[in-house]
Amino acid sequence: MFKFEMKGFDKLQRRLEELRRNAQALDGTHQIPLSELLPPSFIKRNTKFEDLEAVFQASGFAIESQEDFEKTPDDEWDKFIREQTRFSSWEEMLNGAVKEWATRKLGLL
Repeated sequence: MFKFEMKGFDKLQRRLEELRRNAQALDGTHQIPLSELLPPSFIKRNTKFEDLEAVFQASGFAIESQEDFEKTPDDEWDKFIREQTRFSSWEEMLNGAVKEWATRKLGLL
């Protein structure tokens, strides 16, 4: 008969509890500033730009406020995103950013 000892389950249990708490915190509706949703790390990995401000500047649109952004023609903005990022549209880019944001909030990144 073999005897063996298993260790580390306490650490696993604590990590699972942390994941549970983080998942509960994500439940519901959230308003996330674009600067948090699209941090420089996300922008650098998915575009040729350093940060969101550089994306806005390169777009050719005067985007300095939420109102400016809302006035930007959707089709032209999507065209810019398609040409300058790994995404085919702004919506696809935001969906990718939300997935990454949630992963960070869960503590998985």
